[in-house]
Formats: sequence, C-alpha cells, structure tokens
Amino acid sequence: MAFSSDELANIANAALDYYIDRGNVYDNSKQDKPFLKALDSKAVEFPGGKGAVSLAVKGVYTTTVAGFTHNSTVSYSNPANIERVNYNWKEHHSGISLTLTELKHDGLSVTDSLNSASTSSHSKRDQTVLVNLFKDKLDDMMEGYAKGMNTFLYGDGTADANAIAGIQSIVKDNPAASSSTVGGLRTDTNAWWRNRFNVAISNTSGGQELTDLLHTEIRQLKRFGGRPDLALCGSDFLDRLATELKSKGNYTQTGWAGSNDISVGDIMYAGLKFQYDPTLDDLTISGKNPDKRCYILDTSKLKLHYMSGEKMKRHAPARPATQYVMYRAMTTTATLCASQLNCHGVYEIS
Repeated sequence: MAFSSDELANIANAALDYYIDRGNVYDNSKQDKPFLKALDSKAVEFPGGKGAVSLAVKGVYTTTVAGFTHNSTVSYSNPANIERVNYNWKEHHSGISLTLTELKHDGLSVTDSLNSASTSSHSKRDQTVLVNLFKDKLDDMMEGYAKGMNTFLYGDGTADANAIAGIQSIVKDNPAASSSTVGGLRTDTNAWWRNRFNVAISNTSGGQELTDLLHTEIRQLKRFGGRPDLALCGSDFLDRLATELKSKGNYTQTGWAGSNDISVGDIMYAGLKFQYDPTLDDLTISGKNPDKRCYILDTSKLKLHYMSGEKMKRHAPARPATQYVMYRAMTTTATLCASQLNCHGVYEIS
C-alpha cells in the first residue's frame, strides 16, 4: 500500500525530532569533538532583536586613593572605563532531501492523496525500509552539522563570512599585531584585552622548554582571575609533553594507566587535563602546524551563545510543485563570545 504524502511528512518530522532531542548528537559522531562538546555543554541563550551580542568589558581602573588629615583637600574621580565588545550573530543551515524516485527504487510508493490508510496498515518491510532511509540521511546530516560547526569553531571566520568566527578570531597567534581586534576592540593598544601566546616554542634534544613554559603560563593565565579548565592539544604537542616528562624523571609509576597497562596515563598540570583533539591534527592554518598546537582556555570567559529559540531549529519546507522531492532542514543562529582574553592562551612547538 502506498504511503500518503502526509504520512511521509509525519514520519520524517518525527525522525528529525528524535535525532535532535535524544541529546547525544555529538557522542555518536564519527570523530571525537571535545571542543564543540565543551562549548555546547556550557552554552547560553541570548535574546535576539539585534545583530550582535554586546558585552561590557573593563581593564582600566582610574580611581585613586590618597591619605588625608584634618582639612586636607581631597579629589574625586568619575571613572568611565567600560568598553563594549560586539560579536555578530551568524546563521547556519544543514539540510537533506528525499526524492520519490529513491523511495520507488526501494519498492515504496507515495501518493499525494490525503485519504490513504494509516501507517500501521503498511507492511513491516515497508516501514523498516522507510525508517532505514531516514536513519541514513539523518545520521549524515547530524554528523555533517557537528563536523561543520566544530570546524567553524576552530576557524578565524574567513573561510565562510556568513558562519561563526571561531577560536582563531579570539585567541590569536599574535594579538599585539597592528590594528588587531577582538569583538571590535583593539588588542594591540589594549594590553589587558589580549590573550597569552607563544607559537614558536623551541625544541632541543633532552630539553624541557615546554614543561617550563607551561609552568609559567598557567600561573599567568590565573593572574587576573582566570581559571583555565580546558586544554586541547594536537598529537605532536602531547607527544612532546610526554617525552619531556619522562626524560627528566617527572614521570613516575603513578603516570602509568594501570598496573598491567604500559600506556601513558592522562597528563595533568595543577588539575588541568591536557586532552587530545583530533581536529587539530586535521586542521589547516597557513604557516602553522596545528598538530603541534595547544589551546588553554577558561570556558567561563569563552561562551558559545545561541539566539533564543534558534538552536537546531527544525524546518519542513513545502515540496515544490515542480519537483518530487521532500526537504528537511535544521538551522542554528549562534556566535562565539569572549568576556576576558588574558585567561586564554595558544601555544605551538617548533
């Protein structure tokens, strides 16, 4: 028995709702995406109505204190040091299509009649084929969405001007470069509005440059109230760190994964876990080697903002009169925002 167009639409909508609502889209992705997962788990909603998320930031304090006695003349200040940074909303689309030809090739028929029997009257084989068709397409769409958003979040916003500007637009390789800005506020002339960086860490045989640098940098990242809680590394960076620890005797029996397991356990510094992000091995940055890179971030000061009601929003465009195709889509309006920069750092070994 043929499926009616309404039945087909209802099944497609239910399948899309299930895939979005089950809450483990990223867990079922083909490759781990710890950066996307970390940001999404702490994401916030922000009302729309304007073209950007605007945040107040401050790094200069001009009120002074002075001693006085009896009738000494005292002074008053009128501080006006608040700056505003703006992060533009960006819209993202992911969509799939299903043609009636595909259904017919799998032995399924569709009618535009509104009087067809209910889905329950179809054979089990028909229902199974239809569900599997949707499952394959929705699996592809959800992985494509997660992979695409993850790539955008590691970018600088230049690959697609309509998509979200990622971490490279905020935590910069050289924030002191002339006219460099984050959120519209210059980082070259405002030292307090600048991330930590060292993308040319030397590497000498038997040296300990990386561990020495991290000792200093993590202290500096905490200097102004930062609490770094996410360290994402490429494979070469992690390998170098493990090599330094072992070669200098910092690697003890407690560093093994287990009594019968010779693998290296998780590398941590002051409670901060240095974890592998496969995306850094795949990423391309002109003149750089992302697999030798590490981002250390304070996720309380770096937030993925979703416009209220616009995260993974479902869409069911009407079938065009001139095509026998059904469409389903998902859109997200979001932006990545930093409220403080000197608590984040980017590091790369030579």
